[in-house]
Amino acid sequence: MKVLQIKNIGTYEVVVVGGGVSGSHAAMAAGRAGAKVLLIEQFGFLGGSLTAMGVGPMMTFHNRAGKQLVFGSPNEMIERLVKLGASPGHILDGTGYCSTVTPFDAEMLKVVLEDMVLESGVEILYHTRLVGVRTENREIVSLSIHNRGGIQEVEAQQFIDASGDSELVKLAGVPFTLGRDEDNKSQPLTMNVKIGNVNTDALRKYMYENWDQFDDAIRTQDKKEVLNRTRRISLWGFYDLWEKAKKKGEVTIPRDNVLFFETNTEGEFIFNTSRILGMDPTNPFDISKAETAGRKQCVEIFQFLRKYAPGFEKATLVGTAPHIGIRESRHPHAKYVLTSEDLVNERKFQNTIAVGGYPIDIHSPDGETTDSVHLRDEGIYYIPVDSLLVNEIDNLILAGRAIGADHYASAAIRVTPIAMAIGQGAGVLAGLASIHHIKPCEVRYDELKNNLLEQGAYLGS
Repeated sequence: MKVLQIKNIGTYEVVVVGGGVSGSHAAMAAGRAGAKVLLIEQFGFLGGSLTAMGVGPMMTFHNRAGKQLVFGSPNEMIERLVKLGASPGHILDGTGYCSTVTPFDAEMLKVVLEDMVLESGVEILYHTRLVGVRTENREIVSLSIHNRGGIQEVEAQQFIDASGDSELVKLAGVPFTLGRDEDNKSQPLTMNVKIGNVNTDALRKYMYENWDQFDDAIRTQDKKEVLNRTRRISLWGFYDLWEKAKKKGEVTIPRDNVLFFETNTEGEFIFNTSRILGMDPTNPFDISKAETAGRKQCVEIFQFLRKYAPGFEKATLVGTAPHIGIRESRHPHAKYVLTSEDLVNERKFQNTIAVGGYPIDIHSPDGETTDSVHLRDEGIYYIPVDSLLVNEIDNLILAGRAIGADHYASAAIRVTPIAMAIGQGAGVLAGLASIHHIKPCEVRYDELKNNLLEQGAYLGS
């Protein structure tokens, strides 16, 4: 019988699982804090939902009144993209749902993230999956990973779970809830599709003449004026045309509108419109079925646009996302679990690690609708250190969309700008804990806060 050989590939101070935007910013923050860091990622590039799942634009760095809340390394990333001509920066959100959106070029984002991570002294290990965890005395000692080198082991002082689906949490035996508490249903999966060669002049003309067909529930008075000021189109609608196609059986997607955003490239749009219900995002068979269903839905969307939507007559199918979009899966039982009341009431914590202003945005796990709860325009909510720590493992830190937040709160903090801010906070926390050889919960908050502020983060007034 062949004995499985497991090679130890090294010892680090911090290991980050997941190279999405949150994990990338966690890794660079830990590196900038002075730690020796390894970042492991399942794909051959960084960016997660913004690159592998085709999500765009970034929503949002600001609250609804237009006050910027997310700075630090996430905003530095945008500044680099702008200098490269890969983003117009933070621009007016034409939908009125947020004050701003941030379009970007996904391919250049991969490069910018790599540059920032590597400049921070972080080592990247691509095409690597987490397969096991070894724990002793309430601590993770090492991870078992798999890549082209076979099964390997890596040791560290501190570990960050930025996997999105809380893979490290699960393997370490930390309890969690899947989806919403009452039935474990998660927000629907989405296959994003990118469509190019759109005649934006014709599209804008149709919008001018058919305002009732676009986001009329949120903005009714100033649409024409706003559209004139938007450098890129962001809208949802095509209500009557969409319903006409659905009645004919040309569209089978359980959604009540078409949601689309122009990218950094004029005339190129991301359609966040497909909706796959009833799938468990942690079940590999469900994910496989969802990938297939999502691609078929994207073809329906493309064919609908070519047939019905003005400006799309000569549109081209640029591509579907490499991975199905996941809004929600596991919710770890952290030391403190954020609730919707915390966000809406703008509860302040004494150990805030990040802030945000995006509304509670729930795509129904049951059907076509999307339910939103907006903060007051000047609203800001606070995310505490305790939502990044768990009770069972002393050297595990959570980052990204899967921190301690329930189904409703996570529907707000899951978006990429806030996830990046959380990642930066998690990285600084891990870096300081490793440098001082202490538990993350023992890091003095004043030192954590000062380090975050030195890295340009904003923690509220």
